[in-house]
Amino acid sequence: MEKNKSLHILAFGAHADDVEIGMGGTIAKFSEQGKRIGICDLTDAGLSSNGTVELRKTEAANAAEILGVTYRTSLALPDRGLYITEEYIKMIAGVIRQLKPNIVFAPYFEDRHPDHGNCARLVEEAVFSAGIRKFKTNQDEAPHRVERMYFYMINGFHKPDFTIDISQQMDKKIETLRAYKSQFERTEESFDTPLTNGYIETVEAREKMFGKLVSVPFAEGYKTKVPLLVDYDLLGETK
Repeated sequence: MEKNKSLHILAFGAHADDVEIGMGGTIAKFSEQGKRIGICDLTDAGLSSNGTVELRKTEAANAAEILGVTYRTSLALPDRGLYITEEYIKMIAGVIRQLKPNIVFAPYFEDRHPDHGNCARLVEEAVFSAGIRKFKTNQDEAPHRVERMYFYMINGFHKPDFTIDISQQMDKKIETLRAYKSQFERTEESFDTPLTNGYIETVEAREKMFGKLVSVPFAEGYKTKVPLLVDYDLLGETK
């Protein structure tokens, strides 16, 4: 990424593939519109039952290329060790100050995998701290205040606060998920996990259901802690 060129969107995940599962279509959509988008994986997924760290990094790079991501990094925090500590908050806040995103996304708090919920809590803490002038990180970066923070869903199916139409990007989202062959492709050597048992089809069905809620073929759903401001007139035309 060009130095001093800020991101429009920065999406955090606990592991590589989290962001793609929850909002791969949205990233593809805004990337096609020329938006600068970054992904930060908090861990290298070293405890994953299938694949290796090296293979996962290669798959993550391929997925990022498919989506047109501007920048991808990993903080290499311990897998299954994403606890709320000052050190981790400083590291994430440092990334936010460095990349200066307008909008930050993180996993939704309610998820069967504890790392996903803890990722959300860590990122929320870091977003707040990154904007505080006297908060010190390990990097010499000026404070940065994120405009909005939203939450995407990984394993959960929750009533969304808003959705984004990804009908034209659904095929690309599926392609991105299939880039993670070590996680979603079942082989004779694979360890049996929820991901190797029709998981991609489940994600596709969820986005189809979200799409039906808003009368489009496919959509991704999001949660927010603050209301959305929509300038919308009574005739249904956006201004």
